[in-house]
Amino acid sequence: MAVKVLIPTPLQKLTHDQATIECDGTTIQELIDSLEANAPGIKGRLCDDSGKLRRFVNFYLNSEDIRFLDGEATALQDGDEVSIVPAIAGG
Repeated sequence: MAVKVLIPTPLQKLTHDQATIECDGTTIQELIDSLEANAPGIKGRLCDDSGKLRRFVNFYLNSEDIRFLDGEATALQDGDEVSIVPAIAGG
């Protein structure tokens, strides 16, 4: 199953400057594992030491925040689009 993943600019050095990657997975967690296989080191930027998504990295499935769905267990379907958006703070 192919899922389109939109990679933010700060992480594109891990994807050989690709802004979009096609990955497999039936859940967000499986998708992250597939991303790691395609772009080694990216999982460490997205997940903490226990494997949970970092607070400051937001995932959107077809423009819907996965925090309001099933989080890392959110189901994916062929053709879905997942956006990875790092949180920005400042003032």
